[in-house]
Amino acid sequence: MILSKAETHEGQVKTGQVAGIFADLMALFKGIVLIANALPIFAGFWLASVFMDVPFSLYVNEFFLTMVGGTLVMAGALVLNNWYEVDLDTVMERTKIRPTVTGRISLKTVLILGIVLSILGMVLLALTTWEAVVYAFIGWFTYVIMYTMWTKRKYTLNTVIGSISGAVTPLIGWAAIAPANHIVPVVLFLILFIWQMPHTFAIAMKRHDEYKAAGVAMLPVIRGFAMTKRQIFVYVACLLPLPFFLVPLGTTFIMVATLMNVVWLGLAIAGFFVKDDMKWARINFVVSVNYIAIFFIMSILATL
Repeated sequence: MILSKAETHEGQVKTGQVAGIFADLMALFKGIVLIANALPIFAGFWLASVFMDVPFSLYVNEFFLTMVGGTLVMAGALVLNNWYEVDLDTVMERTKIRPTVTGRISLKTVLILGIVLSILGMVLLALTTWEAVVYAFIGWFTYVIMYTMWTKRKYTLNTVIGSISGAVTPLIGWAAIAPANHIVPVVLFLILFIWQMPHTFAIAMKRHDEYKAAGVAMLPVIRGFAMTKRQIFVYVACLLPLPFFLVPLGTTFIMVATLMNVVWLGLAIAGFFVKDDMKWARINFVVSVNYIAIFFIMSILATL
């Protein structure tokens, strides 16, 4: 059957509408950030099953509850962040496409969606353990209340606060099976917490002019690039000893993690001598993203 031009055009419009809705949702949920945070939850859950010597197959239901629940809590927090920061997003170039700015999704809808997703995620996690709920709530509270609504516009300390919210993810995964008072989840928390500092500083350097125009108190805006470079160096250096606390993951894992730390530290030192700060910041960002992905994938593969 041959479609008429009108039918073809209608189909193209519908396809475009679907693509537009998907793009809006990805922007609203900060899709890449959401996916990146799901990996440490999975790693925490997987490693807990290994080190607690419990068959993964016995915890399939808990696994899905943890992954879905944890992801929904994070999605709710990110949506509420978009709702609250619509005035900042209007100014910053990279965020002008968000549906809260374009008006394609009303702010009331965004607020309700953020609250519903947050509550639903907590309920699903409560079907695993209350400890997992506690860690999820700590992450949600620090991101939505302490980071988004309190410190981001006023204090350079906002980066430290925001790092707590992202660092609890492996604790959520681990706590769904067993108490997270084990050296492995604690060290994973510390690595994620410290990693987020140079990672976020690199982003803040890249987006310096946008953050300045929006009045966001990021370190490069308030204290300049020289201070930010020193801070990046200090935090990357703090990563160096942490893999050695993960001896149960094996020698290969420790060697790869240490090599990544040394390479990143070398890049941080090079920052004191480069002339193109923006190019250096972009490289740091790429290195940081690959660093954390490789780290957590390696932590899983080391146990297979």
